[in-house]
Amino acid sequence: MLLRGVLLAVQALQLAGALDLPAGSCTFEESTCGFDSVFAFLPWILNEEGHYIYVDSSFAKQGEKAVLLSSDLQAEEWSCLRLVYQITTSSGSASDSSRLNLYLRFEDESFDRLLWTAKEPSDSWLIASLDLKNTSKKFKILIEGVLGRGNTTSLALFEIKMTTGYCIECDFEENHLCGFVNHWNPNVNWFVGGGTIQNSHSILPQDHTFKNEMGHYMYVDSVYVKHFQEVAQLISPMTTAPMSGCLSFYYQLQQGNDNVFSLYTRDVTGLYEEIWKTNSPENPAWNLAEVEFSAPYPMEVVFEVAFNGPKGGYVALDDISFSPVHCQNQTEIPFNALEASCDFEEDLCNFYQDKEGPGWTRVKVKPNMYRAGDHTSGLGYYLLANTKFTSQPGYIGRLYGPSLPGNLQYCLRFYYAIYGFLKMSDTLAVYIFEENHVVQEKMWSVLESPRGVWLQAEITFKKPMPTKVVFMSLCKSFWDCGLVALDDITIELGSCWFPEKLPPTPGECTFEQDECAFTQERRNRSSWHRRRGETPTSYTGPKGDHTTGVGYYMYIEASHMVYRQKAHLLSHPLRGVTGKHCLTFFYHMYGAGTGLLSVYLKKEGDSKGSLLWRRRGEQSISWLRALIEYSCERQHQVIFEAIRGVSIRSDIAIDDIKFQAGPCAEMEDVTQQSSGYSEDLNEVEY
Repeated sequence: MLLRGVLLAVQALQLAGALDLPAGSCTFEESTCGFDSVFAFLPWILNEEGHYIYVDSSFAKQGEKAVLLSSDLQAEEWSCLRLVYQITTSSGSASDSSRLNLYLRFEDESFDRLLWTAKEPSDSWLIASLDLKNTSKKFKILIEGVLGRGNTTSLALFEIKMTTGYCIECDFEENHLCGFVNHWNPNVNWFVGGGTIQNSHSILPQDHTFKNEMGHYMYVDSVYVKHFQEVAQLISPMTTAPMSGCLSFYYQLQQGNDNVFSLYTRDVTGLYEEIWKTNSPENPAWNLAEVEFSAPYPMEVVFEVAFNGPKGGYVALDDISFSPVHCQNQTEIPFNALEASCDFEEDLCNFYQDKEGPGWTRVKVKPNMYRAGDHTSGLGYYLLANTKFTSQPGYIGRLYGPSLPGNLQYCLRFYYAIYGFLKMSDTLAVYIFEENHVVQEKMWSVLESPRGVWLQAEITFKKPMPTKVVFMSLCKSFWDCGLVALDDITIELGSCWFPEKLPPTPGECTFEQDECAFTQERRNRSSWHRRRGETPTSYTGPKGDHTTGVGYYMYIEASHMVYRQKAHLLSHPLRGVTGKHCLTFFYHMYGAGTGLLSVYLKKEGDSKGSLLWRRRGEQSISWLRALIEYSCERQHQVIFEAIRGVSIRSDIAIDDIKFQAGPCAEMEDVTQQSSGYSEDLNEVEY
């Protein structure tokens, strides 16, 4: 095994009291502590000398999986799951390396939720720290190892530990330092202080946790500083769940020395933001700092010390903790970004218009072959700027959003559709209005794009002062006016784009990257096809997808099929669980010869599937939403069946499929429409 070289380090890492480990934890010394290999896959092997479990290429092939499953667990309080692991690979095969995936399997969900994935090989063990939000649901931890290419490829797990608390918290008493890492600098670095070892030339303090010399803390000393503004950084694990509250820690500075101790946040794009800095003079003993901390998206905390020379003394840090309750000196209620979002189904939410008169009207269009419905469901409400019916050239309609606090990064997403207009440029624009300075800044405007299609726009912005988002519709002249539609405005904290986003939840598929876990019995010209843009045949099929308007969807091409020919798209096997499930998806059935779209539930071991939902014939030029409630306690698959109609104008498309636990929040009329076809309406054989 390639792993023996790290055993000494692993022995130092693992806890002596293995028998006292909390539920969901294991050091793999003598057993797997209730974690079992799933029989249908490769087994994880417990090393004869203890210390770890592994799977390697000596008994497995590339692409084979080993799956480890815990017993039932509960996390009624916020918990931190730490995984100590190693991935090794042959030199030159990093492009097809092994991979570790960690999923949560909730008792009421038919699919597993991917929480973390890693594929980078290393020469020693690594630590992953994962926040688990408190929940009353029972769940299991599932760890999947997938072997990559190479004759000496291996995956190893040294320790799994689930403890109550936040991953960002640490008292530095354990050797893994809670996943905090020092950013190495040739001259100045963070070290572990306390215990029986003294590496510093300075007289360091006692530990804060135990108030004696045996406890541990982190410190940085200026004795080796050689340049002006030498910087040492201690970096926390990346948060993996949204959190907001009070971050507190104890620190100590050597009195009267020239150093700067600061605290920053850093997101996955590398953007730093200072959230705290020391004020001089400080108490020579341990000082308590309390800082408002908000991490609505993945974020690290960086403790940074900058020295101006070798006589800057030391800075010590201990007992980092977090509370979801805001700090004592914080009285302002944190802003909820959802308050600035709206789908216009009930009203205008927190949006409002100019006092001069309504330029935007909330409308609902009955789906037909000539006018698209709303984006939310195809049957609901959206906003329409009726500029075509105004007689004043230069007419402007403004829609204002609610006030957004300053100094936060926002991601604004919305859908728009343009009708008419000879020139589309600037017919719709988005401005950021700074309230204190009465300044408007244009952030986005329409360019030439497909007409009559719901298109998604994304804008990331951050301003120091409170702002409002303003949607402006412009009619340049009486002879060049049209309609501007707006729907599904959402605002989230953070950037619209992150380079390290996790793959989509297994229960969702937008078909943007691939066909997800959906399969087909055979692939030919008459199968389901993944496509973007319009379909080849005129007067049938969508003009764009539902997700963004310019992305991908699945469809059947009727010109490649014969009357009544079928195409089947099968989901991956879904676990049977008790209770109701909700399946939502969007479908497009436009064309005079449109056939039949059906959804079936096929249980494991059955030769026939039972009908869940059906639509027959032309429905709308819009994407329409379908909601299906069903229950199944056996492993099963959901099958989308499209049947070609009487003519080539019979393209059928689907998009944005989503499986959710529990009943559908809002059920539409799912009355099955009658069919002229001769097969049984309730069953179909595969």
